[in-house]
Amino acid sequence: MSEHSERSVVVERTSSGHFVATNARGGSVSFGTSSDNGQDTGFTPVELLLAAIGGCTAVDVDVATGRHAEPARFSVTVRGDKVSDDLGNRMTNIEVAFTVAFQDGEEAERARAILPRAVKASHDRLCTVSRTVEIGTPVTTTVTDA
Repeated sequence: MSEHSERSVVVERTSSGHFVATNARGGSVSFGTSSDNGQDTGFTPVELLLAAIGGCTAVDVDVATGRHAEPARFSVTVRGDKVSDDLGNRMTNIEVAFTVAFQDGEEAERARAILPRAVKASHDRLCTVSRTVEIGTPVTTTVTDA
């Protein structure tokens, strides 16, 4: 294990169906499962999982291609099916689709040429989030007194 390998967030309930996750650096993201007026546009935990997969691999690919050219468009769509079966609630058929465009030029050609390799490297070994999901990692739960 590398030095400083631990990562953590604290999730706190702010109201019924609403939560805030805060990281060790003080960043936070709100999410939930319900809304007060039916118009809630916040993320659900499943959407945060999809965003984490997309965000992790987007960072990897952007670093690799961005060394050569600034993209004119860079979008990652992550989708999957939420199922409930004998194994419980889970996501299946997760797909990550990149839409990346570069302007014309020699640098852009280099960026376009390495794009497929960068996506593959992220999927196969670099993206911690998707690697964790694909390989499968046990999750331990405990209850402590407040």
